[in-house]
Parts: sequence; structure tokens; C-alpha cells
Amino acid sequence: MKPAQNGTGVPRALRGTAAVVLDTDGVITDSARLHAAAWKTAFDAFLREHPPADPAQRRPFDVVEDYLRHVDGKSRLDGAAAFLASRGLRPTDADVRDVAANKERLFTARLREHGVDAFPGTVRLLHTLRSAGVPLAAASASRHARELLERAGVLNLFDAVVDGAEAARLRLPGKPDPALFLEAARRLGIPASRAAVVEDALAGVEAASRGGFGLVIGVDRARTPATRAELLKHGADIVVRDLAELLAPED
Repeated sequence: MKPAQNGTGVPRALRGTAAVVLDTDGVITDSARLHAAAWKTAFDAFLREHPPADPAQRRPFDVVEDYLRHVDGKSRLDGAAAFLASRGLRPTDADVRDVAANKERLFTARLREHGVDAFPGTVRLLHTLRSAGVPLAAASASRHARELLERAGVLNLFDAVVDGAEAARLRLPGKPDPALFLEAARRLGIPASRAAVVEDALAGVEAASRGGFGLVIGVDRARTPATRAELLKHGADIVVRDLAELLAPED
């Protein structure tokens, strides 16, 4: 795919960038809240049935702190294992699979019931980049990514999509390994050093940084100094609260 020329219409922060790879949940679509709610129900049920020995670790799953730190951006199995380990538990592989499967059922039910929207600021940026001829890819550990993009009405804006199903087929390791993003850049025909990654997950910004991407943009939907600092610590070059900030008029 021929990369875009640096020209009119490309936001200042992205000038010099030949392609952009965006995570799905929390960056393109407002689906992270559905994932977090499903994880909470699944994890809290497991903690009630298998309470940690330390009473301090028996607290319920936090949909902001625990979600961002342990499961956001990761595959279901990796996320389930990471959170349970954080509470001092040593679950069996079967336990991890059961929690992940329960979360999947809950998320699917919520998705069918409530649907999902794309963030308006992200949609504006996508249209701006497409008008400027910048190749775009969506990359996500979620097997629902393509469905989410289609339901949100933005699937046609992307030149490539690498979702959880593709990652499994290609046996790509999960974030913070950069393999998912590197595959997306490969499909766009752009080297990582000339591409940007947009992520809201700590594991995701770390993956993009490890992959040698030219620009890593962190999206802080929580909008707190602590979450912004964590995104920068894990590898984000810049952090915005919404991608519309990149479209701000230039001085």
C-alpha cells in the first residue's frame, strides 16, 4: 500500500507518519466499559467461590484500576490469569479458561443488548486521515473487534483489521509483545518506524514502544493524572484524553 504524503490535512502530531494503527476497545469504540463490566461480574463470582487467603486481597474487581492494570489490551486468558495472580491466587488452567469463558458469555450478552458506538472524536480523526490518504489499520486482541467496528459503522474506514481471531490463527503472542501491531503495519506495507500506534491500554502502549513504532499515542479515557502518568511510563510519547485533541486548530 502506498503511504500518504506529508501534506495538507494531516494533524500536526501525525505529520511524518506514513500510517496509523489503532486499538479498538476504548480507542475506536466505546466498548471498554462493556468489557470491564463483564470482567467484574466474572471475577467477583470467582473471588466469592475462591477467596484469597489474605483478606486484603478479597476486594471486588475495580472496573478502572484493575481493568487498566491487569486485563485491558490482553487476550482473555492472559487477562484472567494476570488478575487472579494479582490477588495471590494460583488458579489452574481450567479455572482461567472458565473465568475467561464466563466473561465472554457476559460480554456477548451485553453487546447484543446494548450495542456499541464509536467515539465521535475518533471518527473525526479517521475521516481526516483517510481524506489525507493515510493508511489505517485496527488491531485488537478481542475476537469481537471486527463485529464492533461494523456495529459502530466504521469498519469501512480501515485498510486492514487484525483481530483476536487472526492473532490466534497466526499464533501471535499477546500484548505487551508487539506482534499484533507489527502484523497490522505489515499488512499496510509500512515499517513500524514510520507508523503510529494509538492505544489506551498500558500493555498496548508498552507493546507499541517495544515494537519500535515511530509514534505512540496514549488515550487516557479515565482522565486522571495517575492514568496519564502510567501511559507515559509504559511508553506513550504523547497522551490525549480524546483523539479530537489532535484536530485542534494550529496556532
